[in-house]
Amino acid sequence: MDIEHFYIEKGQGRPLILLHGNGEDCGYFQKQMDEFSRDYHVYAIDTRGHGKTPRGSRPFTIRQFSEDLLGFMDGHRIDRAHLLGFSDGGNIAMVFAIRHPDRVGRLILNGANLNADGVKRTTQVPIEIGYNIALRFSEKSESARRNAEMLGLMVNDPNVAPEELAKIRSKTLVIAGTRDMIREEHTRFIAAGIPDSELIFLKGNHFIANKRAGEFNRVVIDFLKDHR
Repeated sequence: MDIEHFYIEKGQGRPLILLHGNGEDCGYFQKQMDEFSRDYHVYAIDTRGHGKTPRGSRPFTIRQFSEDLLGFMDGHRIDRAHLLGFSDGGNIAMVFAIRHPDRVGRLILNGANLNADGVKRTTQVPIEIGYNIALRFSEKSESARRNAEMLGLMVNDPNVAPEELAKIRSKTLVIAGTRDMIREEHTRFIAAGIPDSELIFLKGNHFIANKRAGEFNRVVIDFLKDHR
């Protein structure tokens, strides 16, 4: 690996890895760490080029991030872990579960999407405009290049083919907000494509883990309780 992840960990028991969204860091899960760590060994990691994890030299893509996760697990001698991913973190977890199904216990996808079409246009159009502007100035400005890379994750990734969802062998919880930036029909489509999945909508927007932490945490713990 060309990077070393920054992460925080807490608790003992079966590993549970938390993956944050685009432009965020492991601090997004501050309202989950204490509660989840009562029963699990929780790792919240900063994705490549996010938070305190360096950018490195490899591609800045969801698929590369999923291989980074494999490297993190190997480096920490984690043979198998539950994964909870939010937004782009959900996309990383989804790609990882497709590529490495034997390394995943239970899978929680919060606000994930297969492609840019899964995002409501009121959200996606400004992202695409910002990406095109940043791309135009990326050769002259380091901040523009960085911005183009980050926005590019939401324009060009993850592009998971619907039929790939059938490769996920983990029992899966698909969860989103009732006013999520991900289209409801898209979330339902993801859940329908995963063979052993449950689907839950919680009242709120894209950031239900942060805004409705108590309810979100209870749903996740109930889903994981068979593995305590």
